[in-house]
Amino acid sequence: MLSIFKKKKIIPHIKLAGVIGNVGKFKQGIDFSGQEEIILKAFSVKKAPCVAITINSPGGSPVQSHLIFNFIRQQAKKNKKKVIVFAEDIAASGGYLIACAGDEIYANSSSIIGSIGVIYSSFGFTELIKKIGVERRVHTAGKNKSTLDPFLEEKKEDIERLKNIQLDLHKDFINVVEKSRGEKIKKSEVELFSGEFWSGTKSKELGLIDEIGDANQVLREKFGEDVIIKKFEKSKSWLSKKLSSSNDHVDQVANILEEKSIWQKYGL
Repeated sequence: MLSIFKKKKIIPHIKLAGVIGNVGKFKQGIDFSGQEEIILKAFSVKKAPCVAITINSPGGSPVQSHLIFNFIRQQAKKNKKKVIVFAEDIAASGGYLIACAGDEIYANSSSIIGSIGVIYSSFGFTELIKKIGVERRVHTAGKNKSTLDPFLEEKKEDIERLKNIQLDLHKDFINVVEKSRGEKIKKSEVELFSGEFWSGTKSKELGLIDEIGDANQVLREKFGEDVIIKKFEKSKSWLSKKLSSSNDHVDQVANILEEKSIWQKYGL
C-alpha cells in the first residue's frame, strides 16, 4: 500500500533552441538574460535528482555561451544536482560549449557535434562603391576605430589583431572542453579543436559525448517509467509576437537569412 502513495520523481527539463545571442530585433535567440530565470527555476525543484537540458543550437555569441555554461555549473554545484545534456539536431560551436556543462552528454547518432573553433566573416565592398561612384567618408578619433570596415581595403595589421583575439577565444573554448570532458576525450589522430564537426556516432568514439540516446528514453531508463519530466522553456511574449508580425519585412527577411546562414553551415 505504501508504494501507491510514494511520490514520483520529477526531472526538470530545460530546452535551449536557436542561435546563441540576440539575433535580430525580435528573434528568440538563446541569451543569458532570457534563460537565467528558467535555469534558476529548474534547479530549484526540490528532491529532483538531476536537471536535464536539451540543446539544439549551431552556436553564436561566445560570451553568451560562457555565461550560460558558467551559470548552469554554478547552480549544479549550489543545489548539488547532476546535469544531463541531450543534443538534438545540432550542438556545435557555442552550442557544444553549453553542452559541456553536463556531467553526461547524450546525442542522436545523426546529431552534429563539435565545431570547436572561432569564426569571423564579412564582405568587402571596395570595388562596388568605386563602380557605382560612391565616396566613403569616415571620421574617427583613434587610428584603429575603423578596423575591418567592409568599405575599406583590408590591412595586414587589422587581420593580425583579429587573429590574436580569435586565438584567445579559441583557447577559452578548448579549456572548457578539456576541463569538462577530461579523461573521457579519446586520444586520436583527429584534431578535436580544428573547428571540424562530426556525427553523434563519431563524437561518441572521440569522447565528445558519452552515449547515444534521447531525453525521454534515457531519463526513463535511469529514473523509471513513471518519472515526471517537467519542461522549462522560454516562451515568446505576446508583445514580441505582435512586433515580429509587423510590416517591417526587410528587417525580418535579413534576420531570417542571418540565422539560416548559421544553421546551414552544418548542412541543416
